[in-house]
Amino acid sequence: MALLAFPWDEGRDPTMARRRVRVAYQGEPGAYSEAAALRFDPEAEPLPVRTFEEVFAAVTGGQVTHGILPMENSIGGSIHRNYDLLLQHDLPIVGEVELRVEHCLLAYPGSTLAGLRTIHSHPQALAQCERFLRGLQGVDIVATYDTAGGARLIREQALRDVGAIASRRAAEVFDLEVLRENIEDPGVNVTRFFIISRQPVPQDEADKTTVVFALPSVPGALFKALSVFALRDINLTKLESRPVRGRPWEYLFYADLAVARHDLTCARAIVHLAEFARWTKTLGTYRAWREPEAAAHASPAAEEPSV
Repeated sequence: MALLAFPWDEGRDPTMARRRVRVAYQGEPGAYSEAAALRFDPEAEPLPVRTFEEVFAAVTGGQVTHGILPMENSIGGSIHRNYDLLLQHDLPIVGEVELRVEHCLLAYPGSTLAGLRTIHSHPQALAQCERFLRGLQGVDIVATYDTAGGARLIREQALRDVGAIASRRAAEVFDLEVLRENIEDPGVNVTRFFIISRQPVPQDEADKTTVVFALPSVPGALFKALSVFALRDINLTKLESRPVRGRPWEYLFYADLAVARHDLTCARAIVHLAEFARWTKTLGTYRAWREPEAAAHASPAAEEPSV
């Protein structure tokens, strides 16, 4: 199990200034969020919970040191619920992880593709495999709370005419057969995750910031808001709008900035933004994802998915 030194432990006995890294994730063992948690820290102890709300509760209550949340997929788009939850909770974003997603069609041992009558998976996974699913005849598609959860259901109930779209690891965890590999739609399928914790990261490690702001419904409001970043050459790597609850047709905006919050240009931009916004909030400043050194130096051929 991983051990982590936190900045607020400086000056204490070194043997006491260590904390076990436990990461809460939504889903069952074998879920992609579990794999992403281990990319964040290969020695971490992943803790499965049933809902995204429980991820926040586990971090807030101290049962874990971190939580991990899928935020967007390069094919299926954003997971809007998690953007809403970030705003509702005062837990800072302390990191991000990118995970290559390779979907498999799993089934009970001895089952065949022709014999399947139902396929279960998370709505995001189903959206990412739309082309494959359109080619199936006479098969019902059922959304479940988790990719690995569908695999678990097949194993527990010995369902021989039901398939699940999940990871190869889920097949290993629940002792299922892989009927098809790499069934996701064409293109690189990557999911980006946020890491949350009770404490922010040290300033000198941060080079990216996520903010959220609400704008009045007046002409040019968004143009003026974004200009505060453009005038200072701050790159927005993500911009996501969400409706304001209780105020129909008004929106708030989540933005990822390629700069640390304590950087003077970022600080000035956010002060400037406050002149145009109803309110602003910094959700976290953290280190942008970088591929592990071994992966970054791998040959292109080694990165190609198997067929």
